[in-house]
Amino acid sequence: MVTLTPLEAELLAVAGAVPDPELPVLTLRELGVLRAVHVRDTDAVEVELTPTYTGCPAVEAMSMDIERALHEHGVREVTVRTVLSPAWSTDDISAEGRRKLREFGIAPPRTTRSAPGPVTVTLGPTHTLHNQNHSHSHSHNHNHDHNHNHSEPDDLPTEGPDDPIRCPHCGSADTELLSRFSSTACKALRRCLACREPFDHFKEL
Repeated sequence: MVTLTPLEAELLAVAGAVPDPELPVLTLRELGVLRAVHVRDTDAVEVELTPTYTGCPAVEAMSMDIERALHEHGVREVTVRTVLSPAWSTDDISAEGRRKLREFGIAPPRTTRSAPGPVTVTLGPTHTLHNQNHSHSHSHNHNHDHNHNHSEPDDLPTEGPDDPIRCPHCGSADTELLSRFSSTACKALRRCLACREPFDHFKEL
């Protein structure tokens, strides 16, 4: 475990508080892309930043925002270095970041792995059901009780890769895929068949 100096910890907090340019509800620290801040001289620091994917167009905006925040904090020279290994994963999003996504109306990504290593990608059905015995016709009944057997979103544990994608509004696992891409490439558009609300799902990587 890397030990930070008090100054590095302070600057890491400053840089980490910068909002993500594509998803400002999350900070760079909560998103997990800010890797480290190293003090190289009395008035010079180097920041390590890992993009969510190679060629991510938001990296330049992230770097500029980090530089601006540290300059305003009194650091004269700031160098932002892109680090590609270890690669970023949606598992790097913090618990607080996942809570904020759900609160903002975005289904957070499910946990993809418990240990470092390759991520196995499997293609499953686009329609996920909370209860396999739940009939499809009943799923489309607008008048059924939306709160029946639904956990409140804020009380949901972190889902695993095989768990259904839950609606961030009502907590229902009865959702369907509308589009594999939403406002950004990292999100898919889904709809809840219980409360009928559409929502974004932050896709697993």
